[in-house]
Amino acid sequence: MSLISKVPFQLSGRYAEHNKWENLNGPSDSRVTGKQIIEDEGLVDAWSDKVVFITGVSSGMGPETVRVMALTGATVFGTARNLEKAKKALGASLLDSGRVHLLFMDQTDLSSVRACAAEFRKQSPKLNVLINNAGLTSDPGNVHPEQRTQDGFELQFGTNHLSHFLLFHLLSDVLLASSTPSFHSRVINVSSSGHRYGPLRLDDLNFDSAGTYEGWAAYGSSKTANIYMANAIERRYGARGLHGLSLNPGSFVSPNLQQHCQESIDAAQEVDRMQKYFVSLEQACATSVYGAVSKDLEGKGGLYLEGASVAGPVPEDGDAVEYGYAMWAFDEGKEEQLWRVSERMIGVDQRQLEAQ
Repeated sequence: MSLISKVPFQLSGRYAEHNKWENLNGPSDSRVTGKQIIEDEGLVDAWSDKVVFITGVSSGMGPETVRVMALTGATVFGTARNLEKAKKALGASLLDSGRVHLLFMDQTDLSSVRACAAEFRKQSPKLNVLINNAGLTSDPGNVHPEQRTQDGFELQFGTNHLSHFLLFHLLSDVLLASSTPSFHSRVINVSSSGHRYGPLRLDDLNFDSAGTYEGWAAYGSSKTANIYMANAIERRYGARGLHGLSLNPGSFVSPNLQQHCQESIDAAQEVDRMQKYFVSLEQACATSVYGAVSKDLEGKGGLYLEGASVAGPVPEDGDAVEYGYAMWAFDEGKEEQLWRVSERMIGVDQRQLEAQ
């Protein structure tokens, strides 16, 4: 008997059935794409009054997320450290449409995040959806285990979590002001099934202790931080019309991962079970799009999404590709502790910002 037949199905929602084992057949199978979700929601050219901000749009599923969200007619701002690479990935026709604007942001440098947020505020008085999509893994093989951001933080934690945490703090007032009774503002944090590699190390977020660094553990810690941030946003701002959601986009070949672990990716693609779980970029962006636009999620937050569906906890006997979140993914005490520590790290106090 296969493992999949022993565990309960972990997804719920209109697209959940497409994610069942018997329907999986690898990239471009019956699982929904981001474009299909926009069409299903009746949102083609329906969001001309909305603004969407997406980080990391030069590679991976970033460009496809921009393309799909632009179908709504919304004004879309995308960020990249390499603007020429982003322009090539997005294409001239999209950039010439007047719907998509590129902003420079190097998320390994918090001063760059601040500059980007300031530039966005000059260009737009509104923000309805913030999709924190950018992410990287430094080096799971530990060839260069001591990589740090320009501010001295462990590279994955600093880039994947702290830069997005700062960006949210700098734009939270715009998100709150843009929320309406018919559409509450949303923050979408792109996490990963990699959060299941291990719990957040709150006592050693930068892996400074001698001999503690391990690439995948640091990556998993940063991805758990993405979930904690979304949960804390919901608790702090949900009643005010601003909601936080986190998600796993699914397994796809990302250049940011591929450059460090091609051997692992090749090995995974040779395993039939893992092959069936892999998705195309068009499918990978679907969960971000679902979180950003779905009417089923209106007024909701503090949820972990997978397969354009709401996910439950991973079964105890689930394997590395099974749907679901780790037992440590929802922990109010640790979420609040991370929030306070992150504020100190980025040098802001949200209470002071809100009082301005």
